[in-house]
Order: sequence, then C-alpha cells, then structure tokens
Amino acid sequence: QVQLAESGGGLVQPGGALRLSCTVTGGTFSAYSMGWFRQHPGKEREFVAAITWSGSRSYYSDSVTGRFTISRDNAKNMVDLQMNSLQSEDTGVYYCAASPYTFGSGRYYAIQSKYDYWGQGTQITVSL
Repeated sequence: QVQLAESGGGLVQPGGALRLSCTVTGGTFSAYSMGWFRQHPGKEREFVAAITWSGSRSYYSDSVTGRFTISRDNAKNMVDLQMNSLQSEDTGVYYCAASPYTFGSGRYYAIQSKYDYWGQGTQITVSL
C-alpha cells in the first residue's frame, strides 16, 4: 500500500521561507509523477506544483511561479517543495500526491483525479 507523509510545515513570517518534504513508502517511487496541492481555509484544494517521474520537467501554478521549487530524490523516495518569499495568501494545508500518469502535453498535472495517493497534509501559516 502506497503511503505519503508530509513534513516541514509551520508558522513563518511574510517574506520568509519553508521547505516541505514528502516521503513515499510502499510503492515504486520512481514510477510516479508527484504533485503538491494546497487548501486555503474555506476554499477548494488547488494545484501548486508537479514534477515528472524523472524530475526532468516541473510545473507550477501562476501564483507560485518564481517563488516555489519542486524537486525529487528517487533514491530517497522523497519529493520536496522549497517555498520562498512566502505571503499570507500561501497559508493553508499542503498535500503531497502521487500519480501513475506521465505528464506531458495538457494540464493533467493540475487535475486532482489524476492522482491516486495523497498524504494527510501539513499546515503552513504565514503571519506576523
């Protein structure tokens, strides 16, 4: 059974940085494309970033482009999300997800139903 566990959440001041990690167990990590999603309080969960199984391509939402970086280490079964220049609008619960699809053309990487496995989420709060 594939399981995902996020870590690295917490409280950070505006303009600060955090690094989230997601560890995957119970499956062949390198077979999955990976994504990060987030849910603001009272809103629907939304796409943040995704990365192909090889790490050769990454995708970002417009709101985080230039500030967030997704990366993966297939030897450690981990995917990270480096978040810089954090803003209050980045507050929310961040989820790691695994997809068996090979993302290419189209925005399938942003579609939640393309992901089969999800972590429990980790809270990020950006506030003074």
